[in-house]
Amino acid sequence: MKSDAISYAPRGLSREEAARYIGVGSTLFDEMVADGRMPKPKRINSRAVWDRVALDIAFTSLPDKDSGLQELLERSRRDVEKR
Repeated sequence: MKSDAISYAPRGLSREEAARYIGVGSTLFDEMVADGRMPKPKRINSRAVWDRVALDIAFTSLPDKDSGLQELLERSRRDVEKR
């Protein structure tokens, strides 16, 4: 394969890579996929591959613990709706 001068993150991740990407172990990642907190994989032939962008969206949707970020986002959304 030809070397690419541009460095970029892969779009498709294996189960282990996806778990590491969001900062959890494989067992917890499996639980999160099963309960819908993380997306199901795409199938490429017999491989299960997780879309990095879908992981980003799911991760952003997870609740924040005492950071106030969720409250700020909701307040911002209400302010926009009032306009």
